[in-house]
Amino acid sequence: MAHHGVYPHDIVPPKSQYFDSGRFGRMFGKLPPFAADTPEVRAALLDIGKPGGIMDARDKLSEGPIKLITDPALSAKNSNNATMTAGFTFLGQFLDHDMTFDPTSSLERQVDPEHISNFRTPSLALDNVYGAGPGGSPHLYDQVAGRGIKFLLEETGTPGKHDLPRNSQSVALIGDPRNDENLILSQLQVAFLKFHNAAVEHVKTKIKLTKPDQIFNEAQRLVRWHYQWLVIHEFLKKTCGSTVVEDVLENGRKFYKWHNEPFIPVEFSVAVYRFGHSQVRPSYRANFNGNPGGQPFFGMIFDPTPSNATDPDDLSGGRRAPRRFIDWPTFFDFSDGNVRPNKKVDTTLSTALFKLPASVVSNPDPKSNPASLAQRNLLRHLTFSLPSGQRVAKAMSLPVLSAGDLADLQPHGMDDRTPLWFYILREAGVMENGERLGPVGARIVAEVFIGLLQGDRGSYLSQDPDWEPSFPTLDPSKTREDFTIIDLLRFAGVA
Repeated sequence: MAHHGVYPHDIVPPKSQYFDSGRFGRMFGKLPPFAADTPEVRAALLDIGKPGGIMDARDKLSEGPIKLITDPALSAKNSNNATMTAGFTFLGQFLDHDMTFDPTSSLERQVDPEHISNFRTPSLALDNVYGAGPGGSPHLYDQVAGRGIKFLLEETGTPGKHDLPRNSQSVALIGDPRNDENLILSQLQVAFLKFHNAAVEHVKTKIKLTKPDQIFNEAQRLVRWHYQWLVIHEFLKKTCGSTVVEDVLENGRKFYKWHNEPFIPVEFSVAVYRFGHSQVRPSYRANFNGNPGGQPFFGMIFDPTPSNATDPDDLSGGRRAPRRFIDWPTFFDFSDGNVRPNKKVDTTLSTALFKLPASVVSNPDPKSNPASLAQRNLLRHLTFSLPSGQRVAKAMSLPVLSAGDLADLQPHGMDDRTPLWFYILREAGVMENGERLGPVGARIVAEVFIGLLQGDRGSYLSQDPDWEPSFPTLDPSKTREDFTIIDLLRFAGVA
């Protein structure tokens, strides 16, 4: 996988809190690394994150995608999260791609996100959807039926189900190629394209604007603000807890600060926000009747050795076929009994993530380029000199996990100086039963998201912090303040 950053991949950001010229920096620049980069420490990290090790859920992948979902005993360590549904893993991935433009994979980055955030100021403005707009990215827009202000969409082969527009080699024509990494993410991209198209019609019929540029600009504002609203009021509150989110909104940020413009903290990008990796399940039900005969399409998250390259039995992206679409009631709660729970946030990862396919990790090497996502995440703590979770917790004056909470790391001497990513996962499991992030993780995630919005002059938090959504909610008993992802999907016409 090529490196696209403007800095060499081995440069570590300076040990200062801010580094605005590069759009990245540190929240805790005065804290030392959790450990020295020695052969002994590297060996310990490789052992912690190895296939079959303490982080491996030991899913019986050979049983296939349906049994992995329907037989709880086959994924005993992938416990259900009672408060968060399966779709939030992929919504979180979508948000990650919006915050920083990184042409490499978000599931496994050859280059760390801080390197590539130089492409633009990090924000939550849906640049991954809009690209450079109708003028700068005309290939994204329908120049005929949509008058150049609606997005292009194409049929999957199943009536009423749409796919991303693609070129003759099936490469998606979208603002950020990472949003075609897996089927769920690509269909979420489709949903946002259709959300914008529906907003265009709303502006034309309800607001009565007539000039194309005015219609586009108003539709884009409405899309962005409704999206930003649900990021704060649904995604963050489910992920971090309402108390933390409200405290940051009302009393301000304590740890995430900048001089001129927002940056992406390395502690966030390399460690804390990778909590979503622990939520990935080995398989999912993509839809209710995607296969011939009206049978549901169940797929592994990916198949290391797919037998059908054009339409594999997994949920990889980059392909079009009639069954490759998503029925969203599996992933978000439409109160119809079809939704599946998310996996808990803890130090257990699905077994599929311990052998990433060649499309993600080329030329794997057990020591220098491992195929285990857990090993890769842990080794980056050395590359980027990240502090221990214990030191970060103390710096934030928050409760610190005891050595007993991390007893499985004691053989490696890391029960009292724990890599930040592992610490955040264990903190969530111990302090919040895996249903949301713990105190340290929640505070960092909430401050970064809210801080990015506060630093964006075009966001609703900056322009009109008292604004409320105007699009309808699915449940008529709810107010506009209750606008959530299911309302967005319904307004977009995909659910």
